[in-house]
Amino acid sequence: MPIRVELHCHTDASGDSLLSISQLLKTCERKKIDKIAITDHNTIRNALLAHKIAPNKIIVGEEILTRQGELLAFFVTEEIPAGLDALEVIDELHRQGAFISVSHPFDRFRKGHWEVNNLIKIVDKVDAIEVFNARCIMSQHNRQAQSFAKLHNLTGSVGSDAHIAAEVGKAYHLMDGFENVEQFRIAFTNTKTYTRYSSPLVHFCSRYAMWKKNFQIA
Repeated sequence: MPIRVELHCHTDASGDSLLSISQLLKTCERKKIDKIAITDHNTIRNALLAHKIAPNKIIVGEEILTRQGELLAFFVTEEIPAGLDALEVIDELHRQGAFISVSHPFDRFRKGHWEVNNLIKIVDKVDAIEVFNARCIMSQHNRQAQSFAKLHNLTGSVGSDAHIAAEVGKAYHLMDGFENVEQFRIAFTNTKTYTRYSSPLVHFCSRYAMWKKNFQIA
């Protein structure tokens, strides 16, 4: 029986989210998300903590800001810092045996969007490209990613890019069950997707989270 797998989600370990691990796990239960990748910005701290609590539900992931754009990685074993060259990051992720996708590559409203020439340089080194991100304000950015993936014969991943509980489950995969990255790779070759856009207002939630954390630090 297929399971629901969410592959792009943030917690309060990301600077622009206030979603706690406990809130996330409760939300997954309520929305019947069977497995979820915690992909905080440039850290796996909360992903590791959550995995200890719910190892059968949590995939340790990371969203990594490289010099060229952002990468999504699943089944990460060691944290990778921001600011490195994309090829260097990809080499390290390969060493870890991680599964690599590319975050919202054509969304120019995001700091981590990609230029086409840089994206072409890594197409044969990644496993997938994010072809639907529920936080994209303009649907054309997702359509560009879908066209690029089709042109370069890349598998598409989808994600809610959730930063608050209401966003969890906006975009997920229906796929066979898996226990490790090898089984995930096999299951991912036969995946179906469910996608809905989040309200553009969710971006204000991220700005509020950043403001609140900066205020607390000050």
